[in-house]
Amino acid sequence: MSGFLGGFLNSAAPCSRSSRRKPRTSKMAGADGDDSLYPIAVLIDELRNEDVQLRLNSIKKLSTIALALGVERTRTELLPFLTDTIYDEDEVLLALAEQLGNFTMLVGGPEYVHCLLPPLESLATVEETVVRDKAVESLRKISQEHSPVDLEVHFEPLVKRLASGDWFTSRTSACGLFSVCYPRVSSTVKAEIRQHFRTLCSDDTPMVRRAAASKLGEFAKVLELDYVKSDIISLFTALASDEQDSVRLLAVEACVSIATLLPQEDLETLVMPTLRQAAEDKSWRVRYMVADKFSELQKAVGPEITKNDLVPAFQNLLKDCEAEVRAAAANKVKEFCENLPEDNREQIIMTHILPCVKELVSDTNQHVKSALASVIMGLSTILGKDNTIEHLLPLFLAQLKDECPEVRLNIISNLDCVNEVIGIRQLSQSLLPAIVELAEDAKWRVRLAIIEYMPLLAGQLGVEFFDEKLNALCMAWLIDHVYAIREAATCNLMKLVEKFGAEWAQNTIVPKVLGMANDPNYLHRMTTLFCINALSEACGQEITTKQMLPVVLKMSNDQVANVRFNVAKSLQKIGPVLDSNALQTEVKPVLEKLASDADMDVKYFAQEAISVLALA
Repeated sequence: MSGFLGGFLNSAAPCSRSSRRKPRTSKMAGADGDDSLYPIAVLIDELRNEDVQLRLNSIKKLSTIALALGVERTRTELLPFLTDTIYDEDEVLLALAEQLGNFTMLVGGPEYVHCLLPPLESLATVEETVVRDKAVESLRKISQEHSPVDLEVHFEPLVKRLASGDWFTSRTSACGLFSVCYPRVSSTVKAEIRQHFRTLCSDDTPMVRRAAASKLGEFAKVLELDYVKSDIISLFTALASDEQDSVRLLAVEACVSIATLLPQEDLETLVMPTLRQAAEDKSWRVRYMVADKFSELQKAVGPEITKNDLVPAFQNLLKDCEAEVRAAAANKVKEFCENLPEDNREQIIMTHILPCVKELVSDTNQHVKSALASVIMGLSTILGKDNTIEHLLPLFLAQLKDECPEVRLNIISNLDCVNEVIGIRQLSQSLLPAIVELAEDAKWRVRLAIIEYMPLLAGQLGVEFFDEKLNALCMAWLIDHVYAIREAATCNLMKLVEKFGAEWAQNTIVPKVLGMANDPNYLHRMTTLFCINALSEACGQEITTKQMLPVVLKMSNDQVANVRFNVAKSLQKIGPVLDSNALQTEVKPVLEKLASDADMDVKYFAQEAISVLALA
């Protein structure tokens, strides 16, 4: 093996993509008298093939090549070859960066893991972001396998080279590597790493500052507390005041990590001035990030600062001039209220938060209203029955009448929260018109969504209310012109039967379903069969045998072949519910007749049913 594979790799200098090379390995394999090595040699040849897909396939099988070569040849030949030829298509480089992260054992274990650094260092400097990110991910992974000595001798110099590289690409990659090597190096090297990070935080290129800002919180977590106060806070303040809003918004993200590291008494002086500034930033994207991270910030700074600083800030975000910011803040209303200190939670909500929420219910932007509708019901469990009935119920009802279907739907889908607090009867008078409107909405996806909530509503409303108000609606969906609606309506009936029982089904649902068997529209006749398939198990043997089976058997004479082959499928489906007598005397003759039908599909499904039910 060593003969021809070693020779092959040594001869495998980069070739131009235009000159397609044919595998010349079979001759070499033959010369060594070992044909088993031919597939490996082909894989190696494909690494240099002009066809991108072949190169990609070969890279994905790199571990196979490495295993065949053995650890020493992988280190001395394969890795240098890969390092020298990093000039490929992005998708090939991405696959290579991913593969190398799992190569530790293939180069001889942790003792030799530093051999993987040169190709990954090259990959960490390429132009394509996803390749760089994957290379950094692999470098982070293999950094854990370096001993502390190897980390200082091999890994840390790599980080320094990247951090001081001429191209911004290498400097952005370096930002992701500081935190993984810092905890395991000597204090002298730690000081150098901190200095490099400081330099990158004030880099001339916005992309580098952005990368540094995105890793600031992660780096802070591995630093000693004194350096967090002396170094990280000043960097945080500078990045949060950066001229680029894309840098400032990432500093907000770091704020959460930094706040959790500091003692409570330092938060007010070291973090809050910057956070207040970010909450009122001139860029809506920065304010959006504050709103999006608000619950995490609230937990990090504690109850006292929340009460004094975050409540007014949250009010301002709920009233922000940009809809995206209001929507992000609205999404956090329930979480923010839940995390307020219990002793004065209700008073803060009623005095400061609820007035803002009332304004958002009639917001001009539907995304804001929809975001609020998805969480507002959760306030009822926090505020209790009396406050819910007096203050929240009017807001729920207003949203149930909203012109936007998503708003109405978000309210209906979260009704169980209110049901726990006040009972559904309070809502039923206003709820029903909204349900009917959604059920008849022009957009079929909206109709589909309301069907999925029907079993939940049925359980909350009770069988009497359901039969009186919603039963007709459920039956109407069975003849909707969209198949997905008819299918969902069938499934809905099955869930309703499971909820209300077989007796209810026998009296209420089954007669209406079976009545559709005579519908002039063949699609509706097929829906009867789909319903029978879904209901047979839930209804049990007696109802299936006495009421459903005769209708299915009668439909075997339908003029439409699609109906007839669905009869065969239905008989196969309900067969296990029937007793053996019904199968032999009623089902078998009909299936035998269908098995000799003129239509090929009818024949096929009838024969399949006979086989599955063992009626042959």
